[in-house]
Amino acid sequence: PNGFCGMSIVFVGDVPDHRCLIPGNLNLSEAWLNRTIPLEQERGKLQHRQCRRYRLDVIRNLSATFADPDSINMSEVEQEPCLDGWEYSKDQYISTIVSEWDLVCGDDWKGPFSMSMFFVGVLVGSVISGQLSDRFGRKIILFATMAIQTGFSIIQAFSPNWEVFCILNFIVGLGAISNYVAAFVLGSEMIGKSMRVLYCTLGIGISFALGYMFLPFVAYFIRSWWMLLLILSLTGLLYIPFWWFIPESP
Repeated sequence: PNGFCGMSIVFVGDVPDHRCLIPGNLNLSEAWLNRTIPLEQERGKLQHRQCRRYRLDVIRNLSATFADPDSINMSEVEQEPCLDGWEYSKDQYISTIVSEWDLVCGDDWKGPFSMSMFFVGVLVGSVISGQLSDRFGRKIILFATMAIQTGFSIIQAFSPNWEVFCILNFIVGLGAISNYVAAFVLGSEMIGKSMRVLYCTLGIGISFALGYMFLPFVAYFIRSWWMLLLILSLTGLLYIPFWWFIPESP
């Protein structure tokens, strides 16, 4: 689960192709409808601008006078922001948090900020997890923070808005690093010196890397952000039976 949640934002928060939404009640011809979004040169090819459109009241007046938009100089037409929202391509994703809450253009900083909140949680968890483990026991903290990570990840999949998503991402980050540190120390204390290097590399490091590697495979088949989060979160439930097999640290 730690390998999953550390990089899930790559898919959950990816930015689909998008452009301004044009209301369907303008009664424009197909030719004029195709010219409501300005074109710009991007990576060597012309494509629609993502954050601007021509003023629709001007377009409506021009379309009533000129049947063919090619007969006028469109570069002289005033532009405006995407006042009616955006439409997003579904070629790659059904939905992401970006398309869910319109985290584009003036709000494009909110996507990276969501990931930053996860790592703020990681920072806080790194500071407090050791003290909590010393006070309450490493096994208790391992499973308690695993429950926090799993439970709040499940709740996060049903976030009603971006603000709640960020708060929950902070808590998930805190739980993720805390159970990682607890497992690292608990395993090192339980096994002999000769096995510690093997445990810290194969037991912890490679297991974490396998989560990273398996994540794109899951994301390929699950293209909805909340469903992807939910499926990834439920893997944490697989660790419940280990409570009866893992002893407390000596």
